[in-house]
Amino acid sequence: MAQTKSDPNYKVIAENRRARFDYAIEEDLECGILLEGSEVKSLRQGGANIAESYAAVEDGELWLINSYVAPYDQAKTFRHEERRRRKLLVSRKELSNLWNATQRKGMTLVPIVLYFNHKGLAKLKIGIAKGKKNHDKRETEAKRDWSRQKQRLLKDHR
Repeated sequence: MAQTKSDPNYKVIAENRRARFDYAIEEDLECGILLEGSEVKSLRQGGANIAESYAAVEDGELWLINSYVAPYDQAKTFRHEERRRRKLLVSRKELSNLWNATQRKGMTLVPIVLYFNHKGLAKLKIGIAKGKKNHDKRETEAKRDWSRQKQRLLKDHR
């Protein structure tokens, strides 16, 4: 999902950079997120973390669990809970696919990036992933190192 740099509304709030290292992400999905007013204001200031969070299908609904949204100092009476469960918005068909992936296939729903889209709405990209074993992680790291080394060699050769 490549966004143009001139788009004033598109802004990445939080990214889970460790997700691609710890998990083999097979498919990703964009979903809406139900937020309170003070949470949106806090996200606009960039105060969020999704590194330790995960998504789960419970009682026919999709939830983002253990995500952190920093408190908004100007909100006096209507403050939000920092680590509350937040409902994610997807279609029924997507929800049933996610339930099948997690319950039947043993996959995990991992948040990848939290951002404001081109319309200025907060969106979360979640990945349907399988956990990597240690040897898979070493293999991924070796491939990355080799590609870097290859680029250096090609650059020096020119």
